[in-house]
Amino acid sequence: MPAPLSLAALESDVARDLALTAHPRAAWLEPKTVAGAPCLDVLVIGAGQCGIAVAHALKRDRVDNILVVDRAGFGREGPWTTYGRMRNLRSLKDQTGPDLKMPSLTYQAWHEASFGEADWAAMRWIPKEFWNDYLLWFRRVTGLPVRNEVSAGAISPATTDDGLRALRIETAAAPLFARKVVMATGQEGVGGWWMPPHIAALPRALRAHTNEMMDFARLRGRVVAVLGAGASAFDNAAVALEHGAAEVHLFCRRVEPMIVQPYRWLTFAGFLRHMHEMPDEWRWRFMAHILGMREGFAQDHYDRVVRHANFRMHLGQPWLDAREAGGRAVLTTPAGEFTADFLITGTGVSMDPGLLPELAHCAHNIAQWGDRYAPPEAERNPRLLQFPYLGPDSAFLEKTSGETPWIADIHLFGIGTTMSFGPAGSSINAMAIAAPRVAAGVTRGLFEADLPRLWGQLREYDVAQVQIDAGRLAAE
Repeated sequence: MPAPLSLAALESDVARDLALTAHPRAAWLEPKTVAGAPCLDVLVIGAGQCGIAVAHALKRDRVDNILVVDRAGFGREGPWTTYGRMRNLRSLKDQTGPDLKMPSLTYQAWHEASFGEADWAAMRWIPKEFWNDYLLWFRRVTGLPVRNEVSAGAISPATTDDGLRALRIETAAAPLFARKVVMATGQEGVGGWWMPPHIAALPRALRAHTNEMMDFARLRGRVVAVLGAGASAFDNAAVALEHGAAEVHLFCRRVEPMIVQPYRWLTFAGFLRHMHEMPDEWRWRFMAHILGMREGFAQDHYDRVVRHANFRMHLGQPWLDAREAGGRAVLTTPAGEFTADFLITGTGVSMDPGLLPELAHCAHNIAQWGDRYAPPEAERNPRLLQFPYLGPDSAFLEKTSGETPWIADIHLFGIGTTMSFGPAGSSINAMAIAAPRVAAGVTRGLFEADLPRLWGQLREYDVAQVQIDAGRLAAE
């Protein structure tokens, strides 16, 4: 079938496809209130690719009373136009994502309708700005209700006016109420961006994390040191070089750079669909090995920095200590001291639920892997033991049973799911399997809570399918 010749034609195809695949069509949820205030069935926190994927899956299951909120302004959800300094996505261009395998909603369909089939064929990787435009188009054509510039605050328990469990979510304007919450918080996980304490102790003018907004122009003529050898570290090193930094030095703690990307290996249905169903020892073994390798970098990332003669890569050189001297940062490495004008750390995130305002009332009681599983000493990794230990519906579990039972109504869809599910909420290539699974966990809970009402409706159901001609009934 030829690609649509315009976005208008594609959007017509999308509308038809959504209508043709809308079965079952029956509405099955009823509006709820909490102290007279409207209560959503689901609030999704985060309007990036994770949030819109799971919201789309929920709407396909006729969960229509939903809202997606994001603290960022329109078009700035996620990293694509903010701190993401890659030129292109690292995912293969033909992978499916939030489309949930509906052809007219795929990125390829949008790209071909926007730029033509020849442009798609010639393109190697998806430019990040194009991906951002696609996500904004996607949420519009699927009719997802998104409210920007809304920061979700502390979540606490509530009860609907007909006695069902609900959640209260604080916001700056007024509290929201929902029966379920999906935290689609992407790369921030269940915690926050992390840098070594001895680097964080330096003056702010001397250091930044790769997730921060930076004025790279002020690094012109300066010596910049970057910690880490993942893709984001290379991206930030490249931007500093492109803005005229005098020297950029990238420090890798490994004696050999990670040139293998294990996420390429695990992109098959067996792993993505069933890893979470395996025994803990196998889940831990696989994911600890994969995450222990850390994130690799692609050829494009490497080529982007080595084209500059003033780039140096230091292997086996972690930053052991740091101090400020004369307005510069002095690093201690195994090879001796190194002085730089500015430091950038590509050190990822730390899993600490206590850092999230949404979890202020329950962080202490969220089960982590270290609470549920003791790996063999040879496989032990304290960093990974801090990941949340999630239920099969991707909901939080309690450390101490009965203390915060309402956290079973908070479902996670972000990088924090990695130890429990694999790359379910942290990569595009898993979304078509992972988002419907999260949605199914949400709908299961909504259905279970409504069993008494649904039982009553079934007993009262009396819609006749057939009209009987009484005159044709034989008399006894």
